[in-house]
Amino acid sequence: MLRAAFWLTALVFLPVGLFLYFLSPSAATLLGVSPLWLARVAGGVITAWGAFLLVSGVRADEGSVFPLAAGNLLTVAALVPPALRLQDTLPAPIRTAMLALSLALTLLAVVGLLAVPPHRSRL
Repeated sequence: MLRAAFWLTALVFLPVGLFLYFLSPSAATLLGVSPLWLARVAGGVITAWGAFLLVSGVRADEGSVFPLAAGNLLTVAALVPPALRLQDTLPAPIRTAMLALSLALTLLAVVGLLAVPPHRSRL
């Protein structure tokens, strides 16, 4: 279950990061992203985080669960306020996607925290 939480979270972050990293100027104007270099830096960071999650999913343990949960919850904390505050200016599909992504990341953080393997002592 813990590996699934890592891999599903990586499957969220990797495409989003790659999309932002290779964002075309026409898509940037459609999304209202300015300046374009900021989206590319954010895309690189998000892609690196997704790759870290993918690698951590191979050998999931107690030490790697807390960065998963913290990263997911920090992303949720960054997405929810603008989605709620900018209801008049954000298009409804984008706002719905932001809130759905926030819900998915919150659920994956909770699943990761609940699926922590028990600590075994080596005596």
